[in-house]
Amino acid sequence: MRVWRSAAALRRALAPARRRGWSIGFVPTMGALHAGHASLMRRARKSCNLVVVSIFVNPTQFGPREDFSEYPRTLARDLALCRREKVDFVYVPRAGEVYRPGADTVVVQTRLPRHLCGPYRPGHFRGVMTVVAKLFNRVQPTAAFFGAKDYQQAAIIQRMARDLDFPVRIVVCPTVREKDGLALSSRNAYLTPEERRRALALVHALRLGRRLIALGEKRAVRIEAGMRRLIWSEAPGASIDYASVVDAGTLEPVRRARGKMLLALAVRIGKTRLIDNCVVSPSRKNLSS
Repeated sequence: MRVWRSAAALRRALAPARRRGWSIGFVPTMGALHAGHASLMRRARKSCNLVVVSIFVNPTQFGPREDFSEYPRTLARDLALCRREKVDFVYVPRAGEVYRPGADTVVVQTRLPRHLCGPYRPGHFRGVMTVVAKLFNRVQPTAAFFGAKDYQQAAIIQRMARDLDFPVRIVVCPTVREKDGLALSSRNAYLTPEERRRALALVHALRLGRRLIALGEKRAVRIEAGMRRLIWSEAPGASIDYASVVDAGTLEPVRRARGKMLLALAVRIGKTRLIDNCVVSPSRKNLSS
């Protein structure tokens, strides 16, 4: 495994693989790696000849009151995980190498960020799209791998790649969860033991939403209200940014349950903002999910 700090050095290292026509799998990350990231690396390894992982805590996707300075930075541990997963190249750029002085070009999308996290994190997806576009240009991957926990982010990146003609296949992989169902996240490290217990309210709320739909509830407002009540019951003091039922393709709110939908949550447990989601359809099979 080789670690590169500059885009020019990374391109030179990847050049022989390109000449051979090898496929390049790419996993962009902000570090603080866990089993969810490892699953993306394994998926990339299975489907591509070469695997590249980037580790970069992107400052432009953090708001003024968010946790950029406190975001966990565990490079030595991250590199060890990459080595265990047989990653070929790790790209660890510095902020000045990614954002050159005077740069003022950004990537903006109008529709998919309008709901869910978009209104609560102004500028977040602009920062995500801009850095991912830059990373795609630097790595020039055949395929890029993202987790379904960040469903809105993955949908936005898919649309960006399509609209801007990036020759990269976007692969969205299932959410990896703890044994009790909590979705893996780098921010879980912020939770105290008591907050970690209360965080399970997100999992339970999604299960309730699925069950209500499977039992025939069609009114989105009723499903959303049920999820909120459960969260407040199991996690007293939690602050809910949203508990929403949206169209799984457009991410627009729906009034009645029909077709493929996304149940999506963003909840603050203590100081930690957690997100989770699941895709559902009005079907009896959701009862056993």
